[in-house]
Amino acid sequence: MANLSVSSVERGLAILELLVDHADGLQISAIAQHLSLPLSATHRLLQALANRHYVRQDRFSDRYVLTLKLGSIGLRQLAGMNVTEAAQPILDDLARQTGEFVRLAVVEDDEMTWVAKSQGATGAIRCDPISGRHVPLHTTAMGKAWLASLPEKEAIARVVERGFGSELLGPNAVRTVAQLRREIRATRTQGFGINEQESELGLSAIAMLVKDPTKANHVVGAVSIGGPTFRLDRARLVAFAAPLHEAIRRIEEIWPIRSQSIFTAQRADSSFHI
Repeated sequence: MANLSVSSVERGLAILELLVDHADGLQISAIAQHLSLPLSATHRLLQALANRHYVRQDRFSDRYVLTLKLGSIGLRQLAGMNVTEAAQPILDDLARQTGEFVRLAVVEDDEMTWVAKSQGATGAIRCDPISGRHVPLHTTAMGKAWLASLPEKEAIARVVERGFGSELLGPNAVRTVAQLRREIRATRTQGFGINEQESELGLSAIAMLVKDPTKANHVVGAVSIGGPTFRLDRARLVAFAAPLHEAIRRIEEIWPIRSQSIFTAQRADSSFHI
């Protein structure tokens, strides 16, 4: 594909992106129509891509389909990264989009541990992490989301075993089994965890779970968005649900590939308890 213009490169990439969504392939006329390209230009681009083994033409249907080369390039790239490194650009995107603090935690040995973060706040008032590593379960959005995924008796037993006197205890923290049961049921119904000054005074957050699609959607982690309560009332937190869900979808796509090496990288300095 030497000596191609920038426009030709963009068109070639557009063809690859189009074919990703059409596993059965497309005929040249359909590709040209989808991308509003002349047939002659489409033919030249497809020939260049075929010469580099990115596409092939089925000899029975004349449809062009992707080869495995594009996927293998992505897998080779991910092979050199652990999942926290691979997820970092996703966390950065979410932080920029929301303008708040974003954190990734993983589940290991019945504990939830912060491993990566991204700061999206650009103003003078932002949340600075404080010392800590494991996620308190009943006072954080992440913890409550995880508890809601467990059988109710097991979830309550985990909190009771650790005690309600968490090292992180805000003014709205859950302090009784009855309150905890209500929070677990509400979290399960709404599909995400909410922390409104439960872990620390003046901090609020929303969190959703990361699941491994290759292991019956087993919970493997969580992502949260948090910041000062005066910026993040309930309505604004709930408004973050859509971009948070999309970020988690992207993380779940790469999780099965890199999860085995997740703890080989140095953990981020864990703290901000959201």
